[in-house]
Amino acid sequence: MQSTRHDAIVVGGGPAGATAAHLLANAGHSVLLIDRPGRIKPCGGAIPPRLLADFDIPVELLAGRVGGARIISPSGVEVDMAIEGSYVGMVDRDRFDPWLRQRAAASGVVVAEGRFEALRRLSDGQVEIVYSQAGQRKTAVTRLVVGADGANSQVRRQAMGPDRRPPYVFAYHEIVRTPSALTGFDGSNCEVYYQGRISPDFYGWVFPHGDTTSVGVGSAVKGHDLKRATGLLREASGLADCETIREEGAPLPLKPLKRWDDGRNVVLAGDAAGVVAPASGEGIYYAMVAGRLAAEGGAAFLATGSARALATARSKFMREHGRVFMILGLMQGFWYKSDRRRERFVAICTDPDVQRLTWESYLNKRLVRTDPLAHMRVFFKDLAHMARLAVP
Repeated sequence: MQSTRHDAIVVGGGPAGATAAHLLANAGHSVLLIDRPGRIKPCGGAIPPRLLADFDIPVELLAGRVGGARIISPSGVEVDMAIEGSYVGMVDRDRFDPWLRQRAAASGVVVAEGRFEALRRLSDGQVEIVYSQAGQRKTAVTRLVVGADGANSQVRRQAMGPDRRPPYVFAYHEIVRTPSALTGFDGSNCEVYYQGRISPDFYGWVFPHGDTTSVGVGSAVKGHDLKRATGLLREASGLADCETIREEGAPLPLKPLKRWDDGRNVVLAGDAAGVVAPASGEGIYYAMVAGRLAAEGGAAFLATGSARALATARSKFMREHGRVFMILGLMQGFWYKSDRRRERFVAICTDPDVQRLTWESYLNKRLVRTDPLAHMRVFFKDLAHMARLAVP
């Protein structure tokens, strides 16, 4: 087989991989992007507005904007959390991801629709990638590999061993045709269901995207019927009789791996590195940040030959977002454990301080420290709710 040569090969063309490929090409490197055709990741599609600015994304890619979230407790209590002066953007992955790949191609990336098969190390320190495209096996040689091929990353498995795998929940959703306003469906808010019958350890969502709506569930509990739970969500939100456009499922990792590189010439990004936020399941923004950092570390590696540059992707990510991930992980581990705790969690969310700090942290992608008194009030209210839970 005739082999092509590239400075970098990116496996996986989602938000992380397409971002990494685009930025490496912009830095002057020859890049091959291998993306598996015909697959759309199940995703609610929520993004903060800052993503548009941080990654130069046109506002026209938004399928919709929502002004807040309605959260529903196990007993059916509804709490509206409005966003003051901003919004949550909604994107359709079947449109958003292809746009990112097209932008990468416009920057000089060679985009190949194919399936990754194998990673082989050569005697000169380079890597040979084997992939299939249109029924033919092809090879490509490179100095750098970026593995952005999802939670079950084969690049990670072959380069770093099968045990390098983050904990995850399995997500399933259905994209349905949004009904007209005459039906009473509220398309102005996201709906989040914290109910054990929907998910015993995560949550269910109804996210409007304009003409379509994503209805889905996540859970790590084996045997939990995600399809049935999604049906319950559709009934509860008035979407049971709407046209189903497509159905998708995939694992969502909920903890960044302790190491994203192999110490030689492979670095991970996106779901392959485990960068989906615990508790919220938010992944698009964090995937693109990881892709950008993988590109920066990869470019430094290509310039210097030092594999230490690859480790900067994770260290920079954790320095910026690690504390948020830790707090969200603790929150999920405590508040999502039972319907009794979920009921208390929803009650906490009625508090104006909680709502304001939650949205400020989400929109800014960092813990907000500008109002220490608000943080103190929230802290003591959390303690009060936890104390009530401790009473038999």
